[in-house]
Amino acid sequence: MINRIVLVGRLTKDPELRKSNTGNNVCNFTIAVENRGRDQDGNKTTSFIPVVCFGNTADSTFNYTKKGSLVGVEGRLVQRKFTKNDGTPGSTFEVNADSVQFLDPKGTVQEEGESVSFDDTPAASSDNSSSSLDTLDLADDDLPF
Repeated sequence: MINRIVLVGRLTKDPELRKSNTGNNVCNFTIAVENRGRDQDGNKTTSFIPVVCFGNTADSTFNYTKKGSLVGVEGRLVQRKFTKNDGTPGSTFEVNADSVQFLDPKGTVQEEGESVSFDDTPAASSDNSSSSLDTLDLADDDLPF
């Protein structure tokens, strides 16, 4: 049987990091994934998928993502059973992530719709004017072809 899932979406809130009973780090977060189909009114629909990751993946996810971060998640779908407060059984599905890829541009984070740079370099201009990247001074020996 195959149980693999690959998702790309944005974190709906900051990830939460905790320790398991065995001392391993566990990170929980939820991603919003846009569905292909539309509802009866023609509006796009979104699924909110809970994700859990462990160990180094948990540490990295907690340290380098926050609400609004674009991530790619690869893992497997797991059904978790539990007992509700009223004593009735319940269950939920979540993704146990084997890997989490950070898909936002390096050094930037999404914060209330704006791109913020960590290295204080100005954001790229949106106009189509030519830049200093038009010409490169390279010796023919440095070219790979």
